[in-house]
Order: sequence, then structure tokens, then C-alpha cells
Amino acid sequence: MSGGGDLPSTGAALVVGGSGGLGGAIAASLCERGAEVALTWRRNREGAEALAAALGQGGRAATAHPLDLEDPGSAQRLIDAVALAHGGLHTLVYAAGPAIEQPFISQTSAEQWRAAIDVELNGFFHLVRAAIPALRAARGSIVALSSAGVHRYAPGDILSVAPKAAIEALVRGVAREEGRFGVRANCVAVGVIEAGMFLRLKETTFSPEWLDAARRNTALRRFGTAAEVAEVVTFLASARAAYLTGQTLAVDGGYSL
Repeated sequence: MSGGGDLPSTGAALVVGGSGGLGGAIAASLCERGAEVALTWRRNREGAEALAAALGQGGRAATAHPLDLEDPGSAQRLIDAVALAHGGLHTLVYAAGPAIEQPFISQTSAEQWRAAIDVELNGFFHLVRAAIPALRAARGSIVALSSAGVHRYAPGDILSVAPKAAIEALVRGVAREEGRFGVRANCVAVGVIEAGMFLRLKETTFSPEWLDAARRNTALRRFGTAAEVAEVVTFLASARAAYLTGQTLAVDGGYSL
């Protein structure tokens, strides 16, 4: 064991969506604890490779790999590439966050619904299926980022929370079925975090009134940080959470209360 003795010393932690704000913070946190890390990219190859290079300067191997969540074969190619580059896979972190629109359910088209399910839910399913053999061998874990909106619905959020609710169900299923092989699976339900896509929307979409209302909707009266989410994800991936599986931890400042 390395990194304080709580993360495996062989193989890698794969952070899907590692080129984004939350994913990048999670990858950095895992590296700081001593894990080798693999990141994925779909469009932002330059950003993913730059982050991998920066993380690699800390002495732990870090690599960047392409992934198309809409292509089932891409998931298997990714898992094979990570195992080859790092000698195995001990953690799968799903931190992908595709940009979506926010129509009411009555205004949601069949095409919008299908796209949300195909990218997020089906993409996660293909990754899990491809990763399970490696995770069994490592007695590893899955940590999937979900949304606080699954537990306290906000109007117009259906394209985000419906796939994530199904992801939470899939994670519980993996925890139940794969626990006999030593595989754990958990979720982190994320609230409003000042990172990644939120920073862009803050400049272009969200009004000051919306931001004030969002803060008042949290018990802590503030937004979260990427580092706060990364700390919980790293905990769930570590030996400190060795008897914790099938759970969803809300990192939302008390929004879902």
C-alpha cells in the first residue's frame, strides 16, 4: 500500500471525465494519496494530456485516454488500455458531466431523452461491464458522481437526474452482486459546485437572483468546491471505506435535507 496506506499500490484509478473541473480535482486528490491515475477525454485531448503530464511530475504515473460514451466498444478498449499502461485497474470513478438543456418534462423531446440516456446511463453501463473483471481481480471499487437533484428534484432537471437516478440503482446492484468478489460500489450525490460547467453557466445563464436562491436552498448557505467533492470520492476509493458499499453520500451543503 502507498499514499498513507489507504489506496492500492498496483494498478490505476480511472477517472472518467478527468479532463473536467470535478474530474481533474478527483484525479489530483487520488494522485496526492499515492495512486496512479488514468484520465479520459472525448473532445479535450489537449487538456487531459496536459493534466496527466502535470500529475505525473509528482512521481506517480498518469495517462490520458480517449473515450466515446456512445460507443460500447470504446469502453472495453479504454479498460484494456488502462490495464496495459498501469498493470491493472483498482478504481473506476465516473465523473462525466455532459452539458444538457433544462426543459420541463412536458417540453422534453424524445430525441433529448434518448440522448441523455444513451450518453450518461448507457455509457456508464458499458464502462461497468467492461471494468468488472479487472475490479474483481483487484478487489477494487466504483465511485459514481450523481446529483443532489435525484433526492430533491428541481423543476427542469429531468435530463440530468433521470439518468443519474438509474446510475444510483445500477451502483447498488453492482454492490449487491459483486460484493462476494470484494468489489465495492458507491455514489456521491453532488450539489452546486463552483467548478467546471457551473462556472460557465454562472457567467452566461444564471442570474444573481438564481444564485442567491440556490445558496439559500442549502443548509450551509454556500456552494461547494471541487476539492470537497474530491475528498469524499478519494475516501470512498480507499481502504478507509473498506466496509462501505451500496451507499450514496450527499455532498450538497444540505440541499437535499
